[in-house]
Amino acid sequence: MSRPITRLLVANRAEIASRVFRTCRSLGIETVAIHSDADAALPYVAEADVAVRLPGSTPAETYLRIDLVLDAAKRAGADAIHPGYGFLSENAEFAQAV
Repeated sequence: MSRPITRLLVANRAEIASRVFRTCRSLGIETVAIHSDADAALPYVAEADVAVRLPGSTPAETYLRIDLVLDAAKRAGADAIHPGYGFLSENAEFAQAV
């Protein structure tokens, strides 16, 4: 028996994350944004219920670091991860790690 998703980390940023957050809100699912130092002031960060900083500024230092994304999900209490589009969505190593 599967459990319902109650808090979802979105492993993407900007407009993609905002769209997923809107859908989650309509479904009663809490959201977690991850952000780099460079993206901290972007609107999607404030739209999430919880925001977790990934130390660094470039995608290679932050969003592409599977270990950091998984740690952020654990720290935020997320019970699921949406890979977004791009960065991690087609990464088999990420899917296996999740």
